[in-house]
Amino acid sequence: MLILFSSLGAHGHLFPLLPLARAAVRAGHRVKFATTGGFHDVLAGIGVEPVVAGAGMRDVAGELLPPGTTPRDLSGPEGAPIIARLFGDLLARSFATGVAGLIDQERPDLVVQELANPGAGIAARAAGVPVLCHGFGRMSSGSEMPKLMVGHLRGVAAEHGVDLGEVDLGGGDDSVFLLGNPYLDICPPSLRDPSFTIPDTIPLRPVPFAAPGELPAIATAPRDEPLVYLTLGTAFGHAEVFRAAIDGLASLDAHVLVAAGPAVETAALGEVPDNVSLHAWVPQADLLPHVDLVVHHGGSGTTMGALGAGVPQLVLPQGADQFTNAEAVVAAGLGGRLIGDEVAAEAVASAARGLLASEEVAVAAKAVAAEIAAMPSPDEVAARLPELV
Repeated sequence: MLILFSSLGAHGHLFPLLPLARAAVRAGHRVKFATTGGFHDVLAGIGVEPVVAGAGMRDVAGELLPPGTTPRDLSGPEGAPIIARLFGDLLARSFATGVAGLIDQERPDLVVQELANPGAGIAARAAGVPVLCHGFGRMSSGSEMPKLMVGHLRGVAAEHGVDLGEVDLGGGDDSVFLLGNPYLDICPPSLRDPSFTIPDTIPLRPVPFAAPGELPAIATAPRDEPLVYLTLGTAFGHAEVFRAAIDGLASLDAHVLVAAGPAVETAALGEVPDNVSLHAWVPQADLLPHVDLVVHHGGSGTTMGALGAGVPQLVLPQGADQFTNAEAVVAAGLGGRLIGDEVAAEAVASAARGLLASEEVAVAAKAVAAEIAAMPSPDEVAARLPELV
């Protein structure tokens, strides 16, 4: 069977699909992955054939937004119409056109569409190819985004001869993103938003993915003190937030490992104390099982990775779905959060110290990790793909 995966060209959107893509290769399927060019070496490295499709998120955003605009600038209500147009119109149209050409050329048996890439799903529906929609984290309801996006998506679909009809947005159901397709849900059941109800849901264990790389020595070295990992992800890094978090965490009796990510230069963070190890990048999927606390932005990939590793979390949300992820972590007793001006050195230190000492949080984190381990693995779901088609 030939399976065509497609996602937006960003770590948080693409990496969650790679465990299933790799499992599909192991199951004997031919697997191609349509996305922008920046990840083609990673895809080829796991035995998946990369193919070019769609525009880059930063390129499209650069045409739409004033110079210097950051993702955090779009976090408020005033940014919602811009995000809706970015994802529901410009990116969707770009991928619908690109994936349509690939489908016409390759004739895949199945398309696996990343949740935020409905353009690929529109192209598949136009060609009569079955589609599975693959989630990248925890979905929540109540957002205005579906109502803002649906008009854009109907226009893109109409250009490809597809009538989406009336999309049911009742009860906060964000089904517009799925286009009526079955949903591969990587969120553990206990953390799902009960108001986000998709009838045809297929559970899939979230497995963190990282490009190969060497772990920093502190991760595996014998130590008498806890190891705290600090990251703000690949898109929302801000030097002032990093600096406040580093100053607070450095005051603990702990080792602190910082991954600056591509959005912040390590030099911008200045000098760090002896108990802080500063890196531009780390293989996060390999690192998480070795840490005692993750302090992070609340991105879906890091949140799911920490859940799977059974590690308490301190979330410093910056934008997008990070606020609802932080809310879910706190509500489940899995960690804490600091928002906006609360992110100061003393507050970070106090919150981290409390989480490291909390037996209750540790037990809750291990329980969710056990729940995730019991979910169907990528290999198990890959074996079912022919029957799902």
